[in-house]
Amino acid sequence: MGEAVSEESVSVPSASGNPQLLSAIEVSHLGFSYGSKQALNGVTFSVQENWIFGLLGPNGGGKTTLFRILCTLLVPDRGGAKVAGLDVRENREEVRRRIGVVFQSNSLDLELTVGENLFSQGHLYGLRGPTLAERVHHLLDRFGLRDRRADRVRTLSGGLRRRLELAKGLLHQPQVLMLDEPTLGLDPAARREFWRYLSLLREQEQMTILVTTHLMEEAERCDHLAILNEGLIVASGSPLDLKNKIGGDVIIIQTRDPQTLREQIEEKFELQATVIDGTVRMELQQGHKFVTELMESYSDRVEAVTVGKPTLEDVFIHETGHRFWDEKNEADGG
Repeated sequence: MGEAVSEESVSVPSASGNPQLLSAIEVSHLGFSYGSKQALNGVTFSVQENWIFGLLGPNGGGKTTLFRILCTLLVPDRGGAKVAGLDVRENREEVRRRIGVVFQSNSLDLELTVGENLFSQGHLYGLRGPTLAERVHHLLDRFGLRDRRADRVRTLSGGLRRRLELAKGLLHQPQVLMLDEPTLGLDPAARREFWRYLSLLREQEQMTILVTTHLMEEAERCDHLAILNEGLIVASGSPLDLKNKIGGDVIIIQTRDPQTLREQIEEKFELQATVIDGTVRMELQQGHKFVTELMESYSDRVEAVTVGKPTLEDVFIHETGHRFWDEKNEADGG
């Protein structure tokens, strides 16, 4: 296994000057294993500048391992990755100068005030004097924290703490911002507010943002997605393009004997159907018209039927043959 470093060691001095790049992040045939368990298997993708790019996947899919490689906490076993044009294996210190990182776990000192947390973090980045003070004041204003500057972090709500984490990651004006499950534990309102700040960063500061998530609602907010499952990218594209690839409607039928009904539907209508979690599932153009024929033929067998447009969950099922969450990936880590 490659060398690992602690999360605390990511804090480094600020970089001067950001080169113009076609891609902010490039990943090529990346592989990584924890002993005999393969976490990533030939992952390849690129992130354009000024994108909000999502790594979507269930626990155990590989997204956190990939995140740790991109922010230089793990060294890949094979393949390569570049962030801001720099190889994460050969230029680790330079990569760290160009990235801001918001980890899933708390990195704030709960006994310090909001302002003290920012100033202490700024010192780790090598910032001092008026430069640091100006940067801290700017971020307090941007994230609505000025009135809480003298409050101990322990007194803040979860949403305010995540805003402060975001401010910390931006102190040194990074070229790329990386966030690992940043809204974990937040209520829906705080989650929406946090994503509003990410959108403003992208729009007003042309920030490139990479975020890992297992939440479909958050994935919908991204410009582009890579969907990970068991160490592989099973689909990539904009949320709209991914859903359009399925096309038509998704029909889900509840019945006492789904396997028998699936076989009968395929034989009678010459259509493809699958059984997922005890329901019969189909992808079909003008699904509402098919439901009429279905009920005429099998009204005594169908307990309930739903018709809807494809979702990202449907994209995942289409590519993997199983639901986003199942017993296996509920038990695994990220």
